[in-house]
Amino acid sequence: MATATPYGARAHARAQEGTRAEAMPVVPAADWPAPPCEAGHLVWAETVAGGNYTHRVLARGTELRLTDPHGDACAHLLLYAADRPWERLNTADTVKVQWNAYLGEGVLLLSDQGRVLASVTADTSGRHDALCGTSALARNTARYGDGTPQSASPAGRELFKLAAAKNGLEPRDLPPSLSFFQGVEVREDGALDFTGSAGPGASVTLRAEQDVTVLLANVPHPVDPRAEYVCNALEVLAWRAAPTRPGDPLWDATPEGRRAFLNTTEFLAARGLA
Repeated sequence: MATATPYGARAHARAQEGTRAEAMPVVPAADWPAPPCEAGHLVWAETVAGGNYTHRVLARGTELRLTDPHGDACAHLLLYAADRPWERLNTADTVKVQWNAYLGEGVLLLSDQGRVLASVTADTSGRHDALCGTSALARNTARYGDGTPQSASPAGRELFKLAAAKNGLEPRDLPPSLSFFQGVEVREDGALDFTGSAGPGASVTLRAEQDVTVLLANVPHPVDPRAEYVCNALEVLAWRAAPTRPGDPLWDATPEGRRAFLNTTEFLAARGLA
């Protein structure tokens, strides 16, 4: 189809309607071929290519499932309270308050206000990381030859800058991130061992305990020892559900977690949100 004129370009563009690529958002999300819930409850359906990013604001109670279809995704995650981005994911508090450096089912993702931004409700991977953060421009440039967002080997922080800008945030608003599907373990001497992937099909499900802004960068883990820039597609699905309530086993799993949920509920109740 000729595109040398505006008419031809318009006809060509309109002819693409309904085309599906391997990595793209599905709009409406209910058109996802195998939704994990009633189709009308699905609010986000997207496949994120390796070396790419995405972002979304999710309502309190929404469940977010990340899946590694091919075994080489690495989902770097940042969370912000949706209407007050100064309250954001704090990886140090997430680790130290819960006496646990490893992410998995039952872990709460905490802000520096002692409140829960999201909880991990299911995990079939077990290969995650709360210690290393994401890759940076200088590192990727030294290792792969380039780390800019438009290159073949973009750094996670550079992609986070783009996602942040689309949500009114600046580079100074980017704290250390968590990563899912590529893990590390700490040896007795303090060195880190890269544990890699659990294999194709692993997933992790998060539950938003407040309205949150989600930033995701799908890039290789910063200590991945492979010389090549290896990162495959990441599947992202989210659906309407309910936040954690008293009586849920997760609420009372630990004294520290219970206090974080109480802090969250009290704060939201004062604003008429819980």
